[in-house]
Amino acid sequence: MKFSDKKELKIQNKFIKNGYLIFDIVHKNELNSIKDKLIKFSLIFLKKKSIKIKNKKNLLDNIHNYLSVKMLNEFRLYIYNKINNSKDFQKLYFNLGKKYIEILCGNELVMQKKCNLSIQFPMDDSSLLPLHADVWSGDSEYELVFWLPLVNVYKTKSMYILPPKDNQKYSKILKKSKSIDDIFSKVKKKLKWLKIDYGQGLLFTQNLMHGNVVNLENGTRWSFNCRFKSVFSPYKDKEIGSFFTPITIKPTTILGMN
Repeated sequence: MKFSDKKELKIQNKFIKNGYLIFDIVHKNELNSIKDKLIKFSLIFLKKKSIKIKNKKNLLDNIHNYLSVKMLNEFRLYIYNKINNSKDFQKLYFNLGKKYIEILCGNELVMQKKCNLSIQFPMDDSSLLPLHADVWSGDSEYELVFWLPLVNVYKTKSMYILPPKDNQKYSKILKKSKSIDDIFSKVKKKLKWLKIDYGQGLLFTQNLMHGNVVNLENGTRWSFNCRFKSVFSPYKDKEIGSFFTPITIKPTTILGMN
């Protein structure tokens, strides 16, 4: 960070202080094209199931009006496979956050091979991610998560994160706690609920505790998440080749590796 310009340094310091960064996406056309594909694939799935759509407007927000919770996982996997196998999706996804990913993580990067997709219906408890930090289960401390909502998210329709100072404080009690629910009850009042509009992205460190709860709002939450890291930073269980793929390796590095 020593030689960062003032604008970059401000972003970096903000990220270190909060553990996350919400930013405006510049390439709106690319974002809209991803959303259009989700709508297209959703309509194909619904047609195959002989489900008629009364109003295509705000389909993503209202998808729970057409599908049961029992069909949700089948639907999510269908959309997940379709979108991840569509042409240049991973490149489009990276470009939406490229500027800030490079400021926070570096410019020689590896990217998760496939972007995860979360679809959370209102009042549905089958799609929850309880309080956790990804580093508890084999992820590298050096990974950066790019979380992208495809609808406006707020309150229980969004996600929460535990700020760095509180995370450091309460991490010390992990071994003494009886369960995740026990930890959650202790940190509940400290959690930061993130409001992110469609057209914005979120970058956060998965070293911090985070998660979601039952969506008590009116609309369905759609969000992607994908991990990035510097190619030379330490790996844990998820390694290059099996989980990550190189995306911005420079010629000097290629020559050195050869």
